[in-house]
Order: sequence, then C-alpha cells, then structure tokens
Amino acid sequence: MKIKHNKKRNTAFVFEALIREATVAIIKENPGTKEKVVSIIKKHFVPGSVLYRDLQNYRSLYENQSLPRDIAEKIVKEAKLASRLLDTEGLFLSQSDLIADVNKELTPEVFNNFVPNYKTLASIAQMFSDKPSPKSTVILENNIIENMTLSETKQETMEPIDNLIMTSFVKRFNEKYKDELLENQKVLLNHYITSFADNGIQLKTFLNTEITSLKEALVSSLEGEDFAGDEGLTSKTKQVIEKLDGYRARGIEENVIFSILKTQALVKEINNNGD
Repeated sequence: MKIKHNKKRNTAFVFEALIREATVAIIKENPGTKEKVVSIIKKHFVPGSVLYRDLQNYRSLYENQSLPRDIAEKIVKEAKLASRLLDTEGLFLSQSDLIADVNKELTPEVFNNFVPNYKTLASIAQMFSDKPSPKSTVILENNIIENMTLSETKQETMEPIDNLIMTSFVKRFNEKYKDELLENQKVLLNHYITSFADNGIQLKTFLNTEITSLKEALVSSLEGEDFAGDEGLTSKTKQVIEKLDGYRARGIEENVIFSILKTQALVKEINNNGD
C-alpha cells in the first residue's frame, strides 16, 4: 500500500521550498520577502536544533553524487540510524512551528514551490519512517543509493538569446530564471541564504572557486569564432572579466551575488552557442 507523503512534514522539502522562495525574491529584487525567508531559516535551522539535524540527515543522501556504491550504502545506513535517534515529538513540534511561521510570515503558497528533487525527498522521508514494509524499505534504499551513485547531469535547458550583451541579458534573466535555475546558481544561492550558519565560510570558498571557473570560461570564449570580429561583444566580455577580478577583494554583498548569478547564466549561454 502506498504511503501518503506529507510534504509539509518533510524538513528537507520545506527548506528547499524556502530557498526557492528566497531565490525568486532576490532575482525579483524583493528584499522584504528575502529577509523574511532568511529570518525563518535562521530561527528554525539553528545548528544543533532538531530541524537542523533532520535536514543534515536528508542532505547526506540527496546532495551526494557519483559516490562508490559501498560508500553510498554506508551513508544510507548511518543516516537512517541518525534519523531514528532524533526526538520524534520534538521534531513534530518544531515542524509545526516552522509551518506556522511560513503561513504567517510568508504564504502557504511556499509549500507549492517547485522543488526539482521532490520525488527523492519523498522517498527519503518514507525510508526514514517506520511505516514501509521490509520490501518497500529495500526498494526505497536501492533507489536512493542509485541516485547517490549516478553522475550528476544538467537537466536545465536555456532558450537562445539574441546577443550576449549584459544589458539585454539582465531582462531575460529576470523573466526566465525566476522559476528555472542552473545547478551552480542554486548552489550559490543556497550558500548565500544559509551563510549565517558558518559566518559565510562555505560561501566564500564556493565564490573563490566559482569566480576562477567563470573567469577561465570567459577568457577561453574570447578565442572562439563567435567573438571574432565582434569588438562590442569582446569589450563587454572583458568588462565582465574585470568585474569578476574585483569581486575577490569585496565582502559578501547582494549585488555581487546577483552579478555572479548573471555571469553564470551568461557562461552557460556561451557554452550552448559553442556546441
């Protein structure tokens, strides 16, 4: 018998839905909503709290890719054990408080946000519960392990744009990517929104690596056929490269994050045009 999944009681789903809500708010330049989301995350996902520990159990399963099967199996075993050791009553009450704050401070529509890995999160929730039959448990575990051992693939597709000038790109970014983000954009926003947990250490580390990668991609693109003879495009691209170099010396600022988001999509579009 199929077990009904209550997504509001799925800690990882609610967290990802909140990240999605903050993402849209940042892209739409709606600081009020973004601050409300960040406030809710800070309040309910404090390191060491039951919700935080529950989230880490989920994350250990859905954020790992390309792992050896034996390692994936060990992680599943440890995650199940850690989940069973949680205070179930405390978890339920904390989830109730979180749901109430989302409804009150934001909107119940947050729970309808599209989360790409929803099926995986639902499978993990069922595996963590004591309701599935032994057969169902084995099937769920195997499916989760398969996901953990598969190479990560980019499923997002992007519509071609008329040109790569940044001014025109901003408009298309706002229109299109409010509901669809590239994987590296989601990672960046996730680190940014949750940077309070470790004083931005993971965010700064990711930014350092990402800026280097974006710069290398843009420098390489200047040698491509699409740039040959196009002085305007070449000039604009060099300006973007200079901005990336300047970001290393700046602190964590929202306009820097937004600019890097646009650069990530720009690099993706350049790569698409080159294929």
